[in-house]
Amino acid sequence: MRTDDFDFILPERLIAQHPPLQRGASRLLQVGKTGLKDSQFADLHGLVHGHDLLVLNDTRVLKARLFGEKESGGKVEVLVERVLGEHEVLAQVRASKTPKPGSRLLLAEKLRVKVLGREGEFFHLCFEGAAAVTALLERYGHLPLPPYIAHVAGAEDEERYQTVFAREPGAVAAPTAGLHFGETMLQALRDKKVDIAYVTLHVGAGTFKPVRAENIEEHVMHSERYTIPQATVDAIREAKAKGGRIIAVGTTSLRALESAAASGELVAGSGETSIFITPGYRFGVVDVLLTNFHLPRSTLLMLVCAFGGMEKMLAAYRHAVEKEYRFFSYGDAMLIEREQ
Repeated sequence: MRTDDFDFILPERLIAQHPPLQRGASRLLQVGKTGLKDSQFADLHGLVHGHDLLVLNDTRVLKARLFGEKESGGKVEVLVERVLGEHEVLAQVRASKTPKPGSRLLLAEKLRVKVLGREGEFFHLCFEGAAAVTALLERYGHLPLPPYIAHVAGAEDEERYQTVFAREPGAVAAPTAGLHFGETMLQALRDKKVDIAYVTLHVGAGTFKPVRAENIEEHVMHSERYTIPQATVDAIREAKAKGGRIIAVGTTSLRALESAAASGELVAGSGETSIFITPGYRFGVVDVLLTNFHLPRSTLLMLVCAFGGMEKMLAAYRHAVEKEYRFFSYGDAMLIEREQ
């Protein structure tokens, strides 16, 4: 298949630059076997069934962006991609000249960082001193908003570009479908006997990487770290035994679950996934997907086309543009039934 097959025209005015005034005050486009239906996210508790299982991604977004200068002079911007341990990270580094192994950076006027080397597009950095890098990022870093959001991250973003159930630090982008949920909706779902389980997938900056290859099978997918607890595996088995559906909140939850079931059986544990889901993929775990609207020509649009059916999903996107739904991280949501 060609990347052009997953393109659509999106007016810039439909790219949401700020979250709605309240969590969950978003629209919801239902994409089912019988067609499309416009509704509200607040209606979600009426669209799920008892014994359904909602699977949430509990990753927490790091304040992963740091500014500073090279030891030799010249400004530098660092975006941490992955924390490797107490003091080491992989990061993107923007500078007028590429920093060399052995050189040092001074970030946030206080943090001395040694460049250990290069791993592909990322730099291997070591934060000197006793403090853990996660604590340093929380204190000195800035929230890394997506490239299509035009403003600098502020207090509103620090609250709203984080899910209410975020607890495992490690992501550099939010699992955005989860941003719609407030405690009121979560309790309404529990009251309806919908169970809730968690996975962790630390979203990397590669989630925004465009597909540049003409043919999608030539695209090299980025890798992300995930963890599936045994309690979640048990909850999925119990829900399926009772006739409930597995509802993945976000493509990140879906990718973690499908990666953990690659052998044909869902297993608990941690691992790396570079799973690239395109039309023709056979889903083994997830029955329903709650997700936001994704970028044209993106791997995530390809994923939802695989899940809901390519013709139906592209029609849904055309409908969303016509009805002026809000797109991307702070935008509206879709509830998609698996086509097969």
